[in-house]
Amino acid sequence: MIVQKPIVKKLKNGLRVLLLPMPQSASVTVAVFVRAGSSYEDKHNNGISHFLEHMCFKGTQKFPRPMDIATELEQMGALYNAFTARDLTGYYAKVSPRHFKRAAEVIFDLYLTPQISKEEMEKEKGVIIEEIHMYDDDPQSKVGEELEKALYGDQPAGWNIAGTPERVMRMNRDTFIQYRTKHYTPHNTVVVVAGAYDMQKAYQLIQRSFNKMGLGKSSPRASALIKGKQGEQISIIERELDQTHLALGFYGLPIFHKRKAHLSMLARVLGGGMSSRLFQRVREELGAAYYVGAGNTMHATHGYLDISAGVAHTKLEKALRGIKEEIQKIITQGVSSKELKRAQDYAIGTFQLSLESSSDLGFYYGQQETVLGTTETPQQMIKKIKEVTPHDVQKAARDFLNPKTMRFSIIGPYKKNEEKKFKKLLGI
Repeated sequence: MIVQKPIVKKLKNGLRVLLLPMPQSASVTVAVFVRAGSSYEDKHNNGISHFLEHMCFKGTQKFPRPMDIATELEQMGALYNAFTARDLTGYYAKVSPRHFKRAAEVIFDLYLTPQISKEEMEKEKGVIIEEIHMYDDDPQSKVGEELEKALYGDQPAGWNIAGTPERVMRMNRDTFIQYRTKHYTPHNTVVVVAGAYDMQKAYQLIQRSFNKMGLGKSSPRASALIKGKQGEQISIIERELDQTHLALGFYGLPIFHKRKAHLSMLARVLGGGMSSRLFQRVREELGAAYYVGAGNTMHATHGYLDISAGVAHTKLEKALRGIKEEIQKIITQGVSSKELKRAQDYAIGTFQLSLESSSDLGFYYGQQETVLGTTETPQQMIKKIKEVTPHDVQKAARDFLNPKTMRFSIIGPYKKNEEKKFKKLLGI
């Protein structure tokens, strides 16, 4: 798969534009990304990035009601939404090429001229609180949230992206305006167009729409991680469930680090796919879990490797012993060239499949440019994966899979006072 780098342009006010022409595509995706996410928040406004994302859909200058925005996009057959992450917020629509101009005008308008009315804001507080409750009621999601809290404690990296119900209820319009003025600036903004479209007309439309932002300033980078600030080593959430959900977390690397491919391949060998060590041991051999896997999460300021599983209550101890033994094996015995090659091929194959559509490529390049200020082609990324050696994987295991700094979260019929039991099981 050969994918060219996007054409990068910059408006006079500092806003960056990424143009990715795909003449054979059946769609075009227009997206606006801004370097504003939960990593840019403090205790007083935690959750504001996510709340602001919601409010941009509640009415604009051209489309004063939420229904106006939804109707305009849906009558084009658009796939549209927005999302908030640690390092950025994104707004997008994917449409047939013939609807590009109309879809772009809607996305640009909701980004540039949201009305943020007090009435809509008060209504949306209830919606966001229900969203928080929804994820809180999902044990697989909750165990991951608790793991981040255990890893990073009381700082942005350890907070819920959506905030807490109490913090959401305290927010007011002035807080929104201040935050938006500080972060939604041209220097922090990247506009991406990917798919089948007329490049010259698209760029002219972007210029007309975004030149009105003025110069603005580049806001500070995301809050630096407060090293040494952590939560409890063992986090136990007591709930009567039919299955135990657990997660182990190890401190990793931020997204720009030169060893990030080493850690990603370690996670693949351990728990990426059905041929991985953890899947074969915990699910196939022990029959203890339906889902079990490992992942490598990377942000601008930090990263972590996690192992998660949903296991039978009666097989919890067996599953934990199995996970512990597989970790120890990769530390002491390493990985064979054959096993690593299989994991590399799987990683490359799934990565290539994840870039098939206009939205896939737009997101791939747009998020890199927003967070890092530069982009890597898929070919460059694949080259780094292929260059990882068995020695690199074993060294990553020795350097990062440290039981002394590991964090553990579990949800199930367990008491808060059972910490000693889990420390003994985990050897920490």
